[in-house]
Amino acid sequence: MSPGLNADNHINKPKSTIMKLKSMTSIITKSALVLAACASLNAVAGTSAPSKAVVPTAPAEDGALFDTVGASLAVGYDTRYYQRGLYRADNTLNVGLGLDIPLTEQLALNLGAKYINSLQNRQVAGFDTEFSELDLSAGLSYDTGAAVIGLVYNRYEYLDGFSGSINGFNLGGNSEFGINAANEVGLTVATTLGPVNFNAGYFYDFTIGGSYAQVGADLPIEITPWLSLVPAIQLGYGFDYYTLPQIGGRSSGLTHVIPSLSAPIKLTKSATLTPYIAYNISLDSRHNAAGAASSAGLVNANAQDNEFFGGVRLSVSF
Repeated sequence: MSPGLNADNHINKPKSTIMKLKSMTSIITKSALVLAACASLNAVAGTSAPSKAVVPTAPAEDGALFDTVGASLAVGYDTRYYQRGLYRADNTLNVGLGLDIPLTEQLALNLGAKYINSLQNRQVAGFDTEFSELDLSAGLSYDTGAAVIGLVYNRYEYLDGFSGSINGFNLGGNSEFGINAANEVGLTVATTLGPVNFNAGYFYDFTIGGSYAQVGADLPIEITPWLSLVPAIQLGYGFDYYTLPQIGGRSSGLTHVIPSLSAPIKLTKSATLTPYIAYNISLDSRHNAAGAASSAGLVNANAQDNEFFGGVRLSVSF
């Protein structure tokens, strides 16, 4: 998927997709087919031949121009939805589509869209709350050989307001800086050192004038040809960034750290099922906000300072 779409828990790692043109039958092969056909006709007409000719079969053509189009489709479920350590909703379903278009051997255009919706409304102070979000992204990724560097633009549409809606009423226009959408630009980098994958990103939010940085690492461990275990960890830091959105609060400091364990299961060559479990640990700017917001009964309050959550994802590439 394109950089920036997984802004909840991960930095996307931009990858170049190489489109391969289908090979055509060579002139030599065609000539061999013609000669073999002539030999067969001569044999039928009574002309002697050294042996019975065997006509080779030409490679089958499926009529496709490309092997793949560099696209991926993913559907996922999460028991909790955390965006950069900030709690957003319970029991969410998300659907994402990504497209990587190679421009050169090293440079690729990355496009993506992701929709997130809460399946179960939360009850806060007797009110029914809903949450939905649409994320759009466009970026460029460049493979230097040693690392993949990405430049991405993200657009976040909070369809029920930044903290969701209460009994169908959108809170966005009356609190949280009046936010119903946010725009940011980011710089990402991904590299590999031995068996470990490292990633980092810095994002500037034009809507509030704050920024966010995060670093992460993961270690894929192959158990069988179709099953792997991937321990990972991610750490975030906010610069004058969202802390208590409901009352316009911002702060600087460490936001969270999330260790996780996923188990990608290769179902087919193009389909992968990935269950995961993670542990969100609130740090400086989230730790104090969690208790204060919960005590005040605010809709978007972090449910817990530290808690386990999990989910599952099905992704298909084509």
